[in-house]
Amino acid sequence: MSHSVHQCNNALCKFIQTSRYLPAARPFPLHFQQRRLTSKKNAKSIHYSSRPLILNSAKSQNERGDVKNSGNLSNGGAFSTQNLGKRTDIKKILILGAGPIVIGQACEFDYSGTQACKALREEGYEVILINSNPATIMTDPEMADRTYIEPMTPELVEQVLEKERPDALLPTMGGQTALNLAVALAESGALEKYGVELIGAKLDAIKKAEDRDLFKQAMKNIGLKTPPSGIGTTLEECIEIANSIGEFPLIIRPAFTLGGTGGGIAYNREEFEAICKSGLAASVTSQVLVEKSLLGWKEEIGVECGGSNVQFAVNPEDGEVMIIEMNPRVSRSSALASKATGFPIAKMAAKLSVGYSLDQIPNDITKKTPASFEPSIDYVVTKIPRFAFEKFPGSEPILTTQMKSVGESMAVGRTFQESFQKAVRSLECGYSGWGCAKVKELDWEWEQLKYSLRTNGSSLSLKELVDVEQYLLARNLSQLTKDDFWEVKRRGFSDKQIAFATKSTEKEVRSRRLSLGVKPVYKRVDTCAAEFEADTPYMYSSYEFECESAPTNRKKVLILGGGPNRIGQGIEFDYCCCHTSFALQDAGYETIMMNSNPETVSTDYDTSDRLYFEPLTVEDVLNIIDLEGPDGIIVQFGGQTPLKLSLPIQQYLDERKPNCRSGYGLVRIWGTSPDSIDAAEDRERFNAILTELQIEQPKGGIAKSEKDALAIAADIGYPVVVRPSYVLGGRAMEIVYSDEKLVTYLETAVEVDPERPVFDRQILI
Repeated sequence: MSHSVHQCNNALCKFIQTSRYLPAARPFPLHFQQRRLTSKKNAKSIHYSSRPLILNSAKSQNERGDVKNSGNLSNGGAFSTQNLGKRTDIKKILILGAGPIVIGQACEFDYSGTQACKALREEGYEVILINSNPATIMTDPEMADRTYIEPMTPELVEQVLEKERPDALLPTMGGQTALNLAVALAESGALEKYGVELIGAKLDAIKKAEDRDLFKQAMKNIGLKTPPSGIGTTLEECIEIANSIGEFPLIIRPAFTLGGTGGGIAYNREEFEAICKSGLAASVTSQVLVEKSLLGWKEEIGVECGGSNVQFAVNPEDGEVMIIEMNPRVSRSSALASKATGFPIAKMAAKLSVGYSLDQIPNDITKKTPASFEPSIDYVVTKIPRFAFEKFPGSEPILTTQMKSVGESMAVGRTFQESFQKAVRSLECGYSGWGCAKVKELDWEWEQLKYSLRTNGSSLSLKELVDVEQYLLARNLSQLTKDDFWEVKRRGFSDKQIAFATKSTEKEVRSRRLSLGVKPVYKRVDTCAAEFEADTPYMYSSYEFECESAPTNRKKVLILGGGPNRIGQGIEFDYCCCHTSFALQDAGYETIMMNSNPETVSTDYDTSDRLYFEPLTVEDVLNIIDLEGPDGIIVQFGGQTPLKLSLPIQQYLDERKPNCRSGYGLVRIWGTSPDSIDAAEDRERFNAILTELQIEQPKGGIAKSEKDALAIAADIGYPVVVRPSYVLGGRAMEIVYSDEKLVTYLETAVEVDPERPVFDRQILI
């Protein structure tokens, strides 16, 4: 693998020299910076690492009016740099947003666009923004000097160019929408007409990355291999390429599309022709790449990998590397990497686009190191995509080259097992972790995988989780010792999983665990593996001994976020959580944000005073309440996720009143009371309120069993709409037309019992 990385590093230098990233095509030197890393444990131990630093020619530096900057090795890798700095020949910058949320292009671009706006305004530039999505933080009036909420079309963007006359256009923060717009404006002559320069990525660099033919040629020029392939602009050409490759499966990749739209894997001639037709129609240039499949290689190319900026495959047998594609923009993977390391990639990219070099940009988290200091982590981060196949009955739950996830969860732990289990329960699909708890929604073949681990004796670390599960199933709660709890919790098992395995309740497990003195500590994400002190409180939980959280005695409020994006609960709730934090900060409160979504502005380290990247479950919320002792908890701005937690939290607070105090008084839920939330969300209670107030409503009834549901449906007549309590956006709701369909719904969509009743209601036509 080290040979493969060296090969890619050498190729990178060649690729940069063949791409016109600078304002004009001219040679520039590559210098190597030397970084000195001093270990806290052994100050005599010094390690060096080299990374290429791109320096512009003296001519370009003078043109930009760059300033001097200096640094030293002792503050974490900065070094003396002459005549580099931000550009002074541009004053006004237009940023293109991503438009509406679609599968493959979600709120990660609100995060990146917001960072870019803040970073450029911080440097004194006048920022103009165009975006058609009103549910974003970046379209807030204070984010840009002027914001245009307009359709993302070349014609309307050109009108803004004519009116505003910006000096530069930044297209790399708005996903594929912004890139395609930038290309269209450049090719139409609009940018040249109004004297607007593309920054962040030049036109030929965008084309070289997005045009399949140019990308393949660029890789060939720098000596990197690509899979056997060909470019087709018609179905006939695609068939000829397939015949020349000679065997299925084949990968079809359209040019200039988002998240693999229109592409896929073809295993036979019929599938191949169908995907090619779709790809040709989806591509703005009517161009598709037909390539040999590399299924079975590391980084399986048959699966869309979240918009990674450089995608390559490694043959596990001989280490051969093949380059697949790249994105000349920030992406979902950029957001993930930013949250995983604390290194704000979009912010850095925005500052680099106006002339800075990495050594001139300070690290916001340590305040001591420059951005050229490579992030280092001492924890494990796991991301799991969140799918919504239940919303699209006609779609196949099979992953291909096209992105199908609507969101994702991220979790941080000290081991893979802990991180993985936290990420699983962060999905909010009914999982409490790996195994133990039964669930209805199986987006992946979890049960088959668990069976395979049990029977094949795999050495994977997941196999150990199955062993722990078997250990728990053979014991009752009273038999679990303090050491048992430490061992189980370090592997990421939740109280709910332990309760299921020991045939007890989550409340009983929590009580037993705390009585034994087993509780989590909180570690900091600091970009430097604790080599330097972190200035920003960005934390995750783990079952160790040293707690780095250091809660304050200020007035404080805990804000519960919305978790992973899904249809019906998306970016609008993140917007609400962010503004809740801003308003409370203005009122003098310390704000504590808790969320598990890496794509959002709310999980940026500077949105709130303190950030906990944790699953939104009763157990995890109560742990933070015990640690921080906030004056208030706000649940009403994060969508359905925190609303479902309001009653359990209130019950806990009621039981712990004598002990559950902050420095300023009793901890309580602020805003709408949990009882009022329950009255609005619980179908039975809400129905009773309407009846008491004599407000007419469609005929219906509450079913607490299958027998009840069939009787109510027979009474009011089909069709009926069936819906559970505490759902958002029509989730788990369905219109049924017969007894058979109703029974199927009750067996597959929801669990119906006295604790989880469903509501049958007449449909009004």
